[in-house]
Amino acid sequence: MSGFGGDSDRSALTTRHNHGGRTTMSKVGFIGLGIMGGPMAANLVKAGHEVIGCDRSQPRVDQLLADGGKAAASVADAVRDAEIIITMLPDSPDVEGVVLGEDGVLANARQGALLIDCSTIRPDVSRRVAEAAAEKGVRALDAPVSGGEPKAIDGTLSIMVGGEADVFAAAAEVLDAVGGTVVHVGPAGAGQTVKAANQLIVAGNIGLLAEALIFLEAHGVDTEAGLKVLGGGLAGSTVLDAKGEKMRNREFAPGFRIELHHKDMGIVQAAAREAGVTIPLGALVSQLVAAAQAQGDGKLDHSALFKQIAQLNGRD
Repeated sequence: MSGFGGDSDRSALTTRHNHGGRTTMSKVGFIGLGIMGGPMAANLVKAGHEVIGCDRSQPRVDQLLADGGKAAASVADAVRDAEIIITMLPDSPDVEGVVLGEDGVLANARQGALLIDCSTIRPDVSRRVAEAAAEKGVRALDAPVSGGEPKAIDGTLSIMVGGEADVFAAAAEVLDAVGGTVVHVGPAGAGQTVKAANQLIVAGNIGLLAEALIFLEAHGVDTEAGLKVLGGGLAGSTVLDAKGEKMRNREFAPGFRIELHHKDMGIVQAAAREAGVTIPLGALVSQLVAAAQAQGDGKLDHSALFKQIAQLNGRD
């Protein structure tokens, strides 16, 4: 895990959380057991933490039980005795409702609990959640993740964390159980700002990968060979590695849905406007994502942005 202090920061975390070679296990309340949250909760169980999960979908709760976790009947039940509370929810209104609601997280969490919101939401909402948490004696971090379902499953997510440095240090054991690259990027809301930048880059990469693939196909090039050599050069990227074959084969089973990336691009545009920043390429790819959503592709993987590029070129 990295932070502002580099290697010295890492040493501090190890000293704080490693007692005689043993890690410190926590009672974790986990709210939101979907494509990302479910595997994350399972990895926390594997790491030895006591995890009690809550989700509106009973099959997701059943899966956590099968993975060795416990089930909560409500948000209140999930958080009441938890030392650490993790939320992984679809959007800003969901986080506001679950965390700030009348019978939500802050109404039921104990003093000194640590709230880690791994959802991707607006930075201003994360700052408001952190302020409300402080008033209730709850420590808070915004810790959105990147890497999609595969990295959620293998516990190597990239996690960008906003909040106080000492709270970040206190969350080390839990964050390390689900992440491979975990970095403290600044105060409350900073994690969400970095995640917005991440989603901007990912959407742009997906759009350009789709254009490149259509370009290769139009010239009759062996696209498998073409993508292989592109991946070995400066054009190589995690997006190419993860999404290239899906595009080649027109396989768009959801790992990260277009409807969620559409939401995220709205966050990007709003945050850019707030900062007075112009993002012309971001605006273009946002419109392509919006078109995919409008044409009914919202439930598909975001690599299905390829369909928009193909349609513009009269191809399928």
